Amino acid sequence: MKRFWKDVTVEAEAEGWTVKIDDRMVKTPARMSLVVPTKALAQAIGEEWSGIDDNIDPRAMPLTGLANAAIDRVDQDRRLFADSLARYAQADLACYRAEGPRGLIERQEQEWDKLLGWARRRYDVDFVTTSGLMHVRQPAATIDQLGHAVASLDPFRLAGLSPLVTIGGSLIAGLAVLEKVIKAEEAWEAVIIEERWQLEHWGSDAEAEAALENRRRDFMAAARFLELLD
Repeated sequence: MKRFWKDVTVEAEAEGWTVKIDDRMVKTPARMSLVVPTKALAQAIGEEWSGIDDNIDPRAMPLTGLANAAIDRVDQDRRLFADSLARYAQADLACYRAEGPRGLIERQEQEWDKLLGWARRRYDVDFVTTSGLMHVRQPAATIDQLGHAVASLDPFRLAGLSPLVTIGGSLIAGLAVLEKVIKAEEAWEAVIIEERWQLEHWGSDAEAEAALENRRRDFMAAARFLELLD
């Protein structure tokens, strides 16, 4: 799809803020009006549309994509979407530690223990940690409390939280970014400890580095999306 508009504007609507191209409201893929809850988010989405030179590339418009997801997918069945994210509490990355070497174990302890400590205090829950990949059952109260925390979120925050959780493999890290107790960059470094260790000790691989950078880009875009909701 090629650019066919000249001007991009942001305007207030009864239910929030919208982006218009040549006085036509931007629509989602499902043909819903793209109305977002904050002016800051609408302006950032408008900048994505203004930045298109010729052809539309969805990969260069992550905020638009997340807003589309909030409206077309999450809002249509918020509970089902929330449940899919809450399931990550059953096997959070921060609960599964390496069996070795010692340097990697220490890195994980340093970063992941801080995240679990925050979650224990914030949600009054506990966690079972293990070494290796063998699944361990988390306390039922932990699953319930974290599920409730996710279910209480609105569609836009659920849409922004989703990439943080699915890319990083940690619901705890995602919630910590959402609640601004950790910066997005810190959270990213925490969830890729093992991958970074492998690259440092076994040598850099161009393909692996590129894949990691693509994941980082999507992770940071989701974090920015959440910031723009406040």
